[in-house]
Amino acid sequence: MTTSPDPRLGDDLERACAADLARGRHRPRVTRRLVLVAAGVAAVLGAAAAVAAVRLSTEDVARSLPAGTAALIGTDPTCTVVEQDVEYHCVLSRAAAPEVSDWKGTVEPTVDATKHVNGGCRALASDGLEWQCYLGQAAVDEQIISQGYLGQYAPEPGHG
Repeated sequence: MTTSPDPRLGDDLERACAADLARGRHRPRVTRRLVLVAAGVAAVLGAAAAVAAVRLSTEDVARSLPAGTAALIGTDPTCTVVEQDVEYHCVLSRAAAPEVSDWKGTVEPTVDATKHVNGGCRALASDGLEWQCYLGQAAVDEQIISQGYLGQYAPEPGHG
């Protein structure tokens, strides 16, 4: 989940450039820095807009469960939208690995196709067949994953 950029950012940048040019003294170092900062801001905002434009399918969310937790590999989750790109209800077609005797309340991270933690799920039933999943900041708000863990590289599913 991304936040909208501050619309004042472009106005502030434009005013700073105009003020620099109005002074009549052109200082290349400052101008280069300003251009680099502007390019960096544009790249970050562009990437945020691109991420926001991508809508996850229920299949993407279903794949993210076993990608985040090895005990869920082979469980073939099916997910339905509760709130698009935020909350999903997932049901496993097979029980999870018997490593946990009572899954209810257990929280597990989810990992996207780029191998980054994109959210997490909470088991709703003791047999581990039913999960409520949250993506992005919603997973942090639900206390499934920490803010620092969101977005971390996770090259393989977690164990234990």
